Amino acid sequence: MRFLAPVVHRNIQALTAIAMILGMLMLTGCVSTPPNHRENLCKIFMQKPGWYAASVKAASHWKGPIHVPMAIMAQESAFRAKAKPPMRFFLGIIPYGRASNAYGYPQALDSTWATYRRDAGSIFSQRDNFDDAIDFIQWYMHQTAIQNKVPKKDAYNQYLNYHEGQGGFRRGTYRKKQWLINTARRVEQRSQRYQQQLASCLPALEKRRKRRFFF
Repeated sequence: MRFLAPVVHRNIQALTAIAMILGMLMLTGCVSTPPNHRENLCKIFMQKPGWYAASVKAASHWKGPIHVPMAIMAQESAFRAKAKPPMRFFLGIIPYGRASNAYGYPQALDSTWATYRRDAGSIFSQRDNFDDAIDFIQWYMHQTAIQNKVPKKDAYNQYLNYHEGQGGFRRGTYRKKQWLINTARRVEQRSQRYQQQLASCLPALEKRRKRRFFF
C-alpha cells in the first residue's frame, strides 16, 4: 500500500492544480464581463453583487459616495475590465499607437497606478480587477478633495480632476476643451441618476450583501 501513496499524492496535487486553474478562469470570466444595464445602478449591483460589496468597502474606507466613482467608471471604460484608448491611425490606415497607456476599469495611467500601488494599494493591485479599480477611483477622489478642495459628491469637478489631473485642474486646462466640459456634465447627470436609483434599492442590496457575508 505504501507504494500507492506517491501516486495518490500526485493525483491529489494534479486535481488541486486543475481546480485552481478552473477557478481562476471562472473568476476571470466574471470580472471581464460588463453589466447588461450600465445606465441603472440597481441593475448593475443586482447582477454583480460582488461589485456592490467592493463599492461599499471602498466608500467606507475613503469616506466617499458610491454613485460618483461608479459614474466615473461608466464614462471611462463602460465597465470593461481590459479597456484601452482607441488605436490611432495615420492617414486612416496605418496604426501608430494609442493616445495613452490608460488601462482597465478606471482607465488609469501606468504612472498614476504605480503611485496608487505605492501609497494605498499593493503590488498585487490590478486595473482589470473591479475591487482594486473602485478603490483606486475613491483614492483619487480623496486626493482631489485634499489638494483642490473639491467635495467628493461633486461629480462634475471630480471628473475634471480625474481626467486632467489635480495640477491640470488648478491650471484650468479643461477650460478650452468644450468636449471635456460636456463629458463632465454627462458624468454629473449619470451620477445623479445613480444616486436616485441606489436610494430606491439600497435595502435590497444591503440584505443581499449581509446574506453573502454570513453564508
